[in-house]
Amino acid sequence: MGAMKSPREFRQPLQISERKVLLAFLDLALLNLALLVTLSVRLHFPLAASTVAGRTFWFVLLSAAWAVAASVAELYDLRLAARLPAGPIRAALAVVTADALYLTLPYVTPNLLPSRLTLLWFFGTTTVFVAAWRAFYALVLVQPSFRHRVVIVGAGKVGREVLAAIRKYGRTEYVPAGFVDSDPAVQGQKVDGLPVLGNYRDLPGVLEQAQVSEVVVACTGSADGDLLRSLVKCQERGATVTPVHRLLEDLTGQVPIEHADGNLHIALPLDRPPPALYDTFKRLADLLLAAVGLLATAVMTPLVAAALWLEDRGPVFYRQRRVGRGGREFVLLKFRTMVGDAESNGVQWAGINDPRVTRVGRALRRFHLDELPQAVNILRGEMSVVGPRPERPEMVTELEALIPYYRTRLSVQPGVAGWAQVNFGYADSVEDAIVKLRYDLFYIKHRSVLLDAQIIIRTVGHVFRHGGR
Repeated sequence: MGAMKSPREFRQPLQISERKVLLAFLDLALLNLALLVTLSVRLHFPLAASTVAGRTFWFVLLSAAWAVAASVAELYDLRLAARLPAGPIRAALAVVTADALYLTLPYVTPNLLPSRLTLLWFFGTTTVFVAAWRAFYALVLVQPSFRHRVVIVGAGKVGREVLAAIRKYGRTEYVPAGFVDSDPAVQGQKVDGLPVLGNYRDLPGVLEQAQVSEVVVACTGSADGDLLRSLVKCQERGATVTPVHRLLEDLTGQVPIEHADGNLHIALPLDRPPPALYDTFKRLADLLLAAVGLLATAVMTPLVAAALWLEDRGPVFYRQRRVGRGGREFVLLKFRTMVGDAESNGVQWAGINDPRVTRVGRALRRFHLDELPQAVNILRGEMSVVGPRPERPEMVTELEALIPYYRTRLSVQPGVAGWAQVNFGYADSVEDAIVKLRYDLFYIKHRSVLLDAQIIIRTVGHVFRHGGR
């Protein structure tokens, strides 16, 4: 009988971030290759790097159009990318959208419009190249041999939560091999359908026998000596050792505050400061977009005023105190969408199909047009385009008393659009507020120019899909 493989010989599958980078890189490479093929076949450019070097702007613009279309279509959600045939079809529709957007920029893009056959070549090659790659990804790169085999340390409540998260969010990236737990009562048993393979001291052996590439530490309390020694041996042998909060954060796009246990580095970006010049760039972008929003507000105000006057003759604008960065209060400005006495019974959550919303208000909310006057708040520096939604002082006081780390969301400028909005939507209960806080903390920890751009693009897509309420 041959010697068993050492875990250090095991191939390490791609991490979640690496999968997204691979998808994006090959999407862009194949999209631009398809453009190069079209230029060569139909317009007789050389099929060579010199064409790209001499017409770089053509390829940059196509890449930018793709970034917009791919973000709106959520093509880098790995769960969606792994579905057949939905993943490739979704990618094909995004390619068509990107191509159409690209062709709306005449004089700075190739002259493809005059010939219908050239257009067919362009749309056909870009769609086939990208959709074929996406089909390959969904058929091959999500198979078990390309996933991380994971052992979960701790078969208790936290360990079961990790297993549930993997089954819900990480089916195409992870294969749970089993649990390891020091409790004698669970040895040899199954927990939520997954076997307990041994105790903490058995972990290095389990690593070899089950050919595990990643160990997720999901036990509560401080690690004892046996577990620490086993984890060190696992790292020595090439396995990745991942704390529970980091895995849940990567899988869900949320910060699992229930596992913080007083560790501020889990809930706060203590080791992840925003990139250099990020705040300066963000403020310049805010001013530019707010100027556009102010112009749109000026155009919309007479129309909204007339519609509201015909319905109930109430005021056009709604002013409400909100809490901004550092707990400073400011007056948020919106087009009025509710009846004049909407809060005669006190502050309350806004619900789905809220009867207090007027007919005009419902139309404004459907396309988020009621948010336009917040351009004034952005120009004043009270808000940003992207950030956690600002809450009312009464709500902040209530939720701060109920939810640990709730006040952390006040460490950044509130925004019109946010990571919680594009991933979860509106909150109408304390439970919803907890989920939104997890998303808000993820944004605070990972905020960057690219994440802000993704949120803005996805918000625009949400608006066109009539996501308001």
